[in-house]
Amino acid sequence: MPVGVLALQGDFDAHARALERAGASAVPVRTASELEGVEALVIPGGESTTMLNLLHRDGLFERLLARATEGLPLLGTCAGVVLLARRVEPPQESLGLLDLRVQRNAYGRQVASAVVPLRLAPALGEPPSAEGVFIRAPRIVEVGPEMEVLAWRDEDPVLVRSGRVLAATYHPELTDDLRVHRLFLRMSEQNGG
Repeated sequence: MPVGVLALQGDFDAHARALERAGASAVPVRTASELEGVEALVIPGGESTTMLNLLHRDGLFERLLARATEGLPLLGTCAGVVLLARRVEPPQESLGLLDLRVQRNAYGRQVASAVVPLRLAPALGEPPSAEGVFIRAPRIVEVGPEMEVLAWRDEDPVLVRSGRVLAATYHPELTDDLRVHRLFLRMSEQNGG
């Protein structure tokens, strides 16, 4: 199953390597036409406003929104969560696909980046903990009723899913733990990709 990685800006190479280690064929997506050739898509971390500007070139924003509405499985990490959330603080445009309210850069600036212990839901398997890499990460401050929380940093939700969309405020691609990417691949296969 070809899995796209949005390769406009950010840590897309690390996601491609993690997907390949998890058994998928990863392909970069930079245009609306390249989006047509994938069965799932990762929206990586990076700078959300820069990514928005680049998404609006070539009609990629509109095509991504249409494909997601049609059921394209998505995994968003860090800035990807900002792009997926319905409500963003401070306000900015987003795809609005997840019933979340997020605060951009809520865990601090680049110098406050940290590796933090996470508590995991049973759906991610054993062990029930993992390390989360947080780099200028958004914070989920409100979760809608249809959202399933799969991991927490202290009491904050940091990994959530709804339907075919999985979102992590941290960077699972920067660790050796492939459970988030494997879960995303299973979700994609179960939903018919």
